[in-house]
Amino acid sequence: MTPVPVPGGVPISVPVSVPVRVVLVDDQALLRQGLRKLLEVEDGVEVVGEAADGYEALRVIGDRRPHVALVDMRMPGMNGVELIVRLAAEHPEVAVVVLSTFDEDEYIFGALRGGATGYLLKDCSPEELVSAVHRVSRGETVLGSPVAARLVAELRHLPVNPVAFRGQELLSAREVEVARMVAAGAANREIAARLFITEGTVKNHVSSVLRKLGLRDRIQLALHLRP
Repeated sequence: MTPVPVPGGVPISVPVSVPVRVVLVDDQALLRQGLRKLLEVEDGVEVVGEAADGYEALRVIGDRRPHVALVDMRMPGMNGVELIVRLAAEHPEVAVVVLSTFDEDEYIFGALRGGATGYLLKDCSPEELVSAVHRVSRGETVLGSPVAARLVAELRHLPVNPVAFRGQELLSAREVEVARMVAAGAANREIAARLFITEGTVKNHVSSVLRKLGLRDRIQLALHLRP
């Protein structure tokens, strides 16, 4: 089995031999139909439900227990960010991938902060989408190239001497250093060289920071430290 970390910090395990169960959430029936046809021909993927809005999505996801939910951002009644926050609280075992035509900061950072494990634009290739479904089911975070570029650009504008962040008091001085360097986009090797420690020690510090702050991965850590 492959352990899958989730936003609430409670790991689940998705057996490798079991198809990835997917729910489609989009208010456009034609798009849902197209996504279903695309995914159903793939080995190892099973579409188990659809929803046209956030409220229906909560019901369907509660009934069908998918591993992954593909979620649109703009829907009637409850937008994608609101749904993602609800899912993180009520169904933390479900990995959420945003599939949207919008790449505005409000949606990208709102979704990732809310607990989404992926963000793709609707002009992505079928291969990218299928790969993302499999990857998030294994606990990875997946960002489309334009979204990743937007995130990197945002991190570069973080202040050199940032103010205290939520939960900082839970960390040691060295963990705070590591957290801020991760948030600035530094790789483990770079952090190790700058702090004169081993890469293994850096990995241990990062794992400790994520655990203490209740975060899933380095992307969520970067967003957590974003002013």
